[in-house]
Amino acid sequence: MSKTILAIFAHPDDAEMMCAGTLLLMRKAGWTIHIATMTPGDKGTAVHSQEEISAIRKTEATEAAKMVEGSYTCLGFEDVYILYDCESINRTTALIRKLKPTIVFTASPDDYMIDHEMASRITMTACFSAGIRNMDIKDEPYDFIPYLYYSDPMEAKDKFGKGIDPGIYVDISGVIETKAEMLACHKSQRSWLLAHHKMDEYILSMKRHSENRGREINTRYAEGFRQHLGHSFPQDNILKESLRELCIVRES
Repeated sequence: MSKTILAIFAHPDDAEMMCAGTLLLMRKAGWTIHIATMTPGDKGTAVHSQEEISAIRKTEATEAAKMVEGSYTCLGFEDVYILYDCESINRTTALIRKLKPTIVFTASPDDYMIDHEMASRITMTACFSAGIRNMDIKDEPYDFIPYLYYSDPMEAKDKFGKGIDPGIYVDISGVIETKAEMLACHKSQRSWLLAHHKMDEYILSMKRHSENRGREINTRYAEGFRQHLGHSFPQDNILKESLRELCIVRES
C-alpha cells in the first residue's frame, strides 16, 4: 500500500474546514496528501462572475494544499449542480485510479447541503468502483478499495438538527494554528464573511467546532470522523495506527 491520502470534498475550503488538522498530522507521519474538489466554488461570491471566482478559488485551494505539501485537483463540476451520475462517478473513479490512495477522506453523507451529500456518495462509489474493469474509464483498475473516512458535517449535526457521533476523534491541538492558516488561504470566502458578519467568523466557527470535539475527549481541539465499514472496505482503523506516535486517536 502507498502512503497516499486523497481528500475529496464538494468545494474549496471544505477539507480545510473539516479535516485539515488530520491531514497535517498524516503529512508529519510521512504520508503524501492530495486535495480534490468536485467544483471550483463558482457560486461562492456576491461580487465576481462565475469565471472570476472559479479562478480565484482554485488558486486559493492550491495555496492551501501547499501548506500540507500537497497538490490540488478540481474535477470541474458546478456548485449546487453536483449530481450522482455516470460522469461524476467516472471522473472521481479515474482520479482514484490515477493517484492510488490508501486512505480517502470525504464529506459526511448527512449534512446541511446537498452538494456535500452528493460528493460523499460519489466518493464512496468511486472507492468501491476503482477496481471494476468494465467501467467507461481509460485508466487501468486500481485493485484496492481505500480506507474511507467521513468528516463531520457542519455544526456536527444532520439536516434535522440531530447530533452526529463521530466514532473516531483525532487530537489536532498541536496543529490547530496551521489548520487556521490553511483555511485563511481562502481569502475570497473569509473576506465575504468578514464584510457580512463584521467579525472573522470563518476562522472562529472552525475553532469552535474543533474545541467542541476536543472537549468530548478531554483535549483542546479535535476532528471527528466516521469510517465506512461496509462490505469489502478495510475494517481496521489505519488512522489510529498511523498517528499513534503523534497524537491521541480515540474511538468512541
